[in-house]
Amino acid sequence: MKLLIHDLNENEWKEISAEYRDWETVRDNGSIKPCVGCFGCWVKNPGECVIKDGYERVAALMHRAEEITVISRYAYGGFSSFIKNVFDRSIGLVLPFFEIHEGEMHHKRRYEEDLPIRFIFRGTGLTDEDKERARQYVNAVCRNFRGNILSIEFEECSEPGRQDAGALPAGGDQSEKTILLNCSMRGNKANSKKFLDILSGQISGEKENINLSSYVGRESELIGILGSASKLVFGMPLYVDGIPSQLLRIMEKMEGQQRKGNKTIYAVANMGFYESAQIKNLLGMVGAWCEKCGYVYGGGLAIGAGEMMGNGKLAEMPKGPAGNMIKGLEKLGNAVSESRVAGDIYADASGFSRGMYMACANFSWMPQARKNGLKKRDLFRRK
Repeated sequence: MKLLIHDLNENEWKEISAEYRDWETVRDNGSIKPCVGCFGCWVKNPGECVIKDGYERVAALMHRAEEITVISRYAYGGFSSFIKNVFDRSIGLVLPFFEIHEGEMHHKRRYEEDLPIRFIFRGTGLTDEDKERARQYVNAVCRNFRGNILSIEFEECSEPGRQDAGALPAGGDQSEKTILLNCSMRGNKANSKKFLDILSGQISGEKENINLSSYVGRESELIGILGSASKLVFGMPLYVDGIPSQLLRIMEKMEGQQRKGNKTIYAVANMGFYESAQIKNLLGMVGAWCEKCGYVYGGGLAIGAGEMMGNGKLAEMPKGPAGNMIKGLEKLGNAVSESRVAGDIYADASGFSRGMYMACANFSWMPQARKNGLKKRDLFRRK
């Protein structure tokens, strides 16, 4: 079986559909839901997403495919929001357990084979820099997903698929306010929320904290609110080496706004892996989006070992493992208060080794599995 994952519209698909007549196809039918970070594909129904919307078995399809082709609109150095959503929902391809692979912490493989994938990015006037960003991103994704890159190709096309959010609603004039947007679908329970709350305490002036999860199905309303602020801080987890699809969708719509206004954008990103340097692609995507929209990229904070950093009182102990993160939040908070560029800040755990962190993280999955009636061998299940 050969598998095609694409984001083409109806007219674009008609032009090439004959080439993929006998292929299994994954496309946007309007029903896909974003990953909610519940870890159900690891500790409830291993290898398969627990969200039942017709896309729950894409990971199994990818595993069984003898060849995979991904056709995506180029978006800020990576996939479009739909293609990214498909990959976010397919993290069950790998195991929750960590190992060191090519010098970095990554997930252990669930399946023995490497996924054979061909990537085709479509866009208008893609530069050599754009193409290099996409290559770096795809390489990062395939290191973690254990993908074998067959090729990375680029196609020139008319500007495809931009989502227009329309003009800002009446009364949406921009104010000197900072909005901190928690982009994790876990809402108030998210580590992203905890880090933004700490950062908020470092920022002077008018500010507002918002959960993106409260605006599902009301994206235009959220975009109107975001349009009213001069400074935005996006807090997010790293999903599949990049921006989570739910935020990426908002960013695509904001790019399509008829009225943007001057803004400075900051980011706070965290991940389960130890090395904060793995968040580099994500921060680069935020910067590329700012350039596309005419915004100022004020910099970002990359937090390694995020699951530990968001745990209990640790984030309030400047001399503990979270010391680098606390310093980074203070530096970024000062920059936001003064509306200046901070640059990118990388915060690894302080005084807590990678080996110790990996051992603790790997052990932590078993109590979660037992709550769901699973044994350790069940976590290695193959679909």
